Amino acid sequence: MSLDVFRGMTIAGMILVNNPGDWGHIYGPLQHAPWHGWTPTDLVFPLFLFIVGVSIVFALSALIEPGGDRRAAVRKVIVRGAKIFGLGLFMAAYPFFNFEVDPIEISSQVVRIRIMGVLQRIALCYAIASILYLYFKPQSLYYIGAGLLLGYWALMEWVDVPGHGRGQLDSEVGNLAAYVDRLILTENHLWAGAKRLRDPEGVLATLPAVGTAILGIRMGLILKDKATSAEFKIARMLVEGCLLVILGYVWDWFFPINKPLWTSSYVLFTGGLATCGLALCYYFIDCLGYRRWAFPFKVYGVNALIVFVMSGILAETFGIFKVGEAPRRVAINHRLYEFYELFLPPNLASLAYALTWVGGWFLVLWWMFRRNIIVKV
Repeated sequence: MSLDVFRGMTIAGMILVNNPGDWGHIYGPLQHAPWHGWTPTDLVFPLFLFIVGVSIVFALSALIEPGGDRRAAVRKVIVRGAKIFGLGLFMAAYPFFNFEVDPIEISSQVVRIRIMGVLQRIALCYAIASILYLYFKPQSLYYIGAGLLLGYWALMEWVDVPGHGRGQLDSEVGNLAAYVDRLILTENHLWAGAKRLRDPEGVLATLPAVGTAILGIRMGLILKDKATSAEFKIARMLVEGCLLVILGYVWDWFFPINKPLWTSSYVLFTGGLATCGLALCYYFIDCLGYRRWAFPFKVYGVNALIVFVMSGILAETFGIFKVGEAPRRVAINHRLYEFYELFLPPNLASLAYALTWVGGWFLVLWWMFRRNIIVKV
């Protein structure tokens, strides 16, 4: 149950940070760090990728034992990864049409669709980490993960970027990852939030993100080991988690913790926190049996993917339709934010709206949970 709960906590956090009442007044801890460094919001995505790695162990372990059909498993992994990637493209293109012009035109979101994104990175990391797990022994897998982190650091520090030089980690557009994104994805298919000059879920930075999933695989193997006691598993995970956090901070001196670049120090730091978080969930939920408090997160965790997709689609849909008279004509979701703003400061009103959004989706997921409706890709 601890894995479902940890996944549910993470996906609820994703929805919370993705749906402020007003993007101009975001509650402080729900904002990303401007560049180097981290905030609580910067922990959400790597925690989810870590959980993907843990889940791989429980989903695929039987297939790497004698008699398991690895080729069939690879086909299944690739198909599932393609479906998740496709859902990401669907969310990037939605709502497909621009309803604010007359006549209605096909939206630039389709013509200039962003190729990479959150679901796209999850799909790639899931597929790559799963195939590596199917064909490599754990020790070799850890070497591959270390190689990805060290190799990425070497590339970012020593490869020359035309017009900028090498090792330009303080520059949002002059670093190697941004250059590779512009080169491969081209301006038309990059994140619009940075004037289409870089992508926070870009191509090159997906390599160390696979390392995050591999850390999850390692902790999944520890949890699944029937030869060791629960106490030993918890102690080992907490020790390794703390060591990863320390190593992440040490590497931060040379290769700053940075979420958009998904730096190697960021992988170690967030992987360490994720390891400690999962160990504590396992201790309190599965070992001590304290489960009542965790029920809402379990409800979120068993339908994590569908709630992420549908939450994003509904938020975009609300943004299409306007209410009120000009010049006070605003989107439906913004009207609810304005209600909270009547008695709260703007930043707290934005937080109240986000919490309302999380609570509303909990009711939907609770209804699905009671009827055993679990949507899987």
